[in-house]
Amino acid sequence: MLNFARGRSQPRSTRSMPLSGMEYPDPKRKSNFVGKILMAATLTALCIIMLKQSPNFNTLSRFSEHEEGVTHVLVTGGAGYIGSHAALRLLKESYRVTIVDNLSRGNIGAVKVLQKLFPEPGQLQFVYADLGDAKAVNKIFSENAFDAVMHFAAVAYVGESTLDPLKSSASMLPCLETSECMSPDKVPINPYGKAKKMAEDIILDYSKNSDMAVMILRYFNVIGSDPEGRLGEAPKPELREHGRISGACFDAAHGVIPGLKVKGTDYKTHDGTCIRDYIDVTDLVDAHVKALKKAKPGEVGIYNVGTGRGRSVKEFVEACKKATGVEIKVDYLPRRPGDYAEVFSDPTKIRRELNWTAQLTDLQESLQIAWRWQKAHRDGYAAAS
Repeated sequence: MLNFARGRSQPRSTRSMPLSGMEYPDPKRKSNFVGKILMAATLTALCIIMLKQSPNFNTLSRFSEHEEGVTHVLVTGGAGYIGSHAALRLLKESYRVTIVDNLSRGNIGAVKVLQKLFPEPGQLQFVYADLGDAKAVNKIFSENAFDAVMHFAAVAYVGESTLDPLKSSASMLPCLETSECMSPDKVPINPYGKAKKMAEDIILDYSKNSDMAVMILRYFNVIGSDPEGRLGEAPKPELREHGRISGACFDAAHGVIPGLKVKGTDYKTHDGTCIRDYIDVTDLVDAHVKALKKAKPGEVGIYNVGTGRGRSVKEFVEACKKATGVEIKVDYLPRRPGDYAEVFSDPTKIRRELNWTAQLTDLQESLQIAWRWQKAHRDGYAAAS
């Protein structure tokens, strides 16, 4: 601490000086007291000015109040693969975005990329919180004025769900259209799918006595990344084994793992391997934005979001080899518990009601775009973090 007092050989008296039976205050003491008040007032004013100029000060007030012409969207899991791409799209379209993530699956590096792209006050804020903490969630809602929520926070790997069923919270049902998903012969066969259906049932029950606008999007295997190379898929190292096939493909191409493991070659499909509907993350995010714009209070919309075309795992592997330019070693193993033989969408309803159709349907091209990001970010978002 700096000390601006001058040194003295003797202390100066601060008592009043008597004159003709009366006491008069020391004028120097009064001047010193007034100076301290002025100093305190000046420092207070400076602090207020600095606070008002701080981005955090302005951002907080903007996020806590509804603003005409601005839609404030809470993006849960916004530090993750799909959530970060959704946040990017919303920010590009001038939505106000609050990302809530506990970073157990997501990457703070993705958030930092978004913050760098959209640094203006009132555009983006990040809140570190666990949605399983009711107090934290209540606090977030009490301090912010949200107009909509896009919910991406989930434990969403099939393999992991069979090992730890209580953690799983997202899935895709093996159905072609909404009505069939609820029929008795379309019951999910893994914890991953069962948790998804339970969540949908809860939402549907709640909506019966609410005027909330609800849109449920059932999407399939997500691939690709931001075409401009700003964001990509970077799963946590401990989750790679349970992650998407695209992540395993890139790890094999990088030499992180010795090769790909294809589980199941005896399914009733044209080449014996599972058939899946692969949707580019850019198309998927577009579907979410269109659903947000079409949502109506008191109504529920349920849509399959996919290309409508299934590709086998073997076909995917060949596309991956061409996209990366690497002759990836492939080991064929027994089936993985909880996998369906064939899952692809019928996007008729979403095309008819939301005017949405997948545009990026070239499997190899989507993988090439994702591979460019992977090559430029061998350590994921480590540099941004």
